[in-house]
Amino acid sequence: MQPILRCRCHQVARVCGLIAAVFGVESVALGQRGPAVVTVSAVVERPVAEGQTFVGTVTPVRRSVVGSAVDGRVAEFPINQGDLVHKGQPLAQLLTETIGLELSAARSELKLREEELQELKNGSRPEELRRVKAAMLAAEAVADYQRKRLTRAKELFERTAINDDEMQLVVSEATRAEQEYQQALEVHALAVAGPRPEQIAQAQARVAMQQAITEKLSDQLGKHTIKAPFNGYVVAEFTEVGQWLARGEHVAEVIAVDEVDIVAQVLENQAPYVRPGQHVRVEVPALPGRILTGAVFAIVPQADLRSRTFPVLVRVKNSLTDSGPLLKSGMLARVTLPTGPPTDALLVPKDALVLGGLQSSVYVVLAGAGEKPATVRPVPVILGVANGGLIQVTGDVKPGDQVVVRGNERLRPGQEVKVTQVISVDESQSVEGTPAAAKTDAGTRGEASSESGK
Repeated sequence: MQPILRCRCHQVARVCGLIAAVFGVESVALGQRGPAVVTVSAVVERPVAEGQTFVGTVTPVRRSVVGSAVDGRVAEFPINQGDLVHKGQPLAQLLTETIGLELSAARSELKLREEELQELKNGSRPEELRRVKAAMLAAEAVADYQRKRLTRAKELFERTAINDDEMQLVVSEATRAEQEYQQALEVHALAVAGPRPEQIAQAQARVAMQQAITEKLSDQLGKHTIKAPFNGYVVAEFTEVGQWLARGEHVAEVIAVDEVDIVAQVLENQAPYVRPGQHVRVEVPALPGRILTGAVFAIVPQADLRSRTFPVLVRVKNSLTDSGPLLKSGMLARVTLPTGPPTDALLVPKDALVLGGLQSSVYVVLAGAGEKPATVRPVPVILGVANGGLIQVTGDVKPGDQVVVRGNERLRPGQEVKVTQVISVDESQSVEGTPAAAKTDAGTRGEASSESGK
């Protein structure tokens, strides 16, 4: 037993020695790094409305159950549930062979009608004008000859050199020649004038009718490709390749989550204190260590008659990643809404909050004595309502205390710091969201996002 005890003691001593060596090296390294560089802002006291936390549900801003506009058989269905789709991207393709042939025939017919209209607009060709003019001149020559022949025949008839039948034959031929000449004159005039305006209008109407038929077939052909109405995610499928779709039958359901609404139910005696555009704090239990801010988008003016509560919509800007949206439809959320008259409260910039532990906290800067550098002290706080980029806090802080808003990701209690910049609360709100996104560190720092009401 004694050798075994000595062996275990020896192992424990070695482990203790390694731990001491590690912490000793770390302490030396910390001592050699010098003060941490930080940016601070002051705690301010401002009037804010009393707040209360409500349970809500994340809902998409837009949801569309996309249906088929025509009857047809599904030839392609390239999407799957959960896919990200973009506006105009095909969700399903129906068979189009028959309507494609009809469209081709309609386009050929339209081309024929257009050429007929152009032919009328161009009028007679020069060769045609020369031909009818020549025919007119020939008819004129014949008519002139017959007129002279008739004159001679009259003289002979008066001298009884020709009989009555011969005279009537000459008169008849002269009359026919005169009529043929008049006909040639009219043909020449019509050729020079060109088509009548009514003929051109009729041709234009035929072109317009055929154009409408072609566009109708093109529209029907386009409806055979069912497309996404906006950017979003496919959350449901209702068909598959080979299935026959009737007009109006569902194909897929798409939701847009670049922005989401948190729908919370507010009691009727609390609803008057909620106003559109108010900035509020949002917490999602499924996303611990993150703080979000949104804006009240609308208070639906229709209460649930059983609970006497009004739906309040809080619009929050979502974050889209390669693995999908940060806030997903149906998630549970807690929204802190104003539910009472304004009272004085302590506010800190949202970037001053350090999350991820058992309780939220802020690092308060303590001035150093003499030439000693300043240090920081963690102060646990309870969060309240949001006011723009500021968050109400309750804890061991007072107005004018300086809290770290940048560089607080790796601070430790009592660590020496060097303040390089002091920004006002208004400046901290103007850069809201930017520092917080860069401050996420292994889940210990919250990601902030805000969205103004529309």
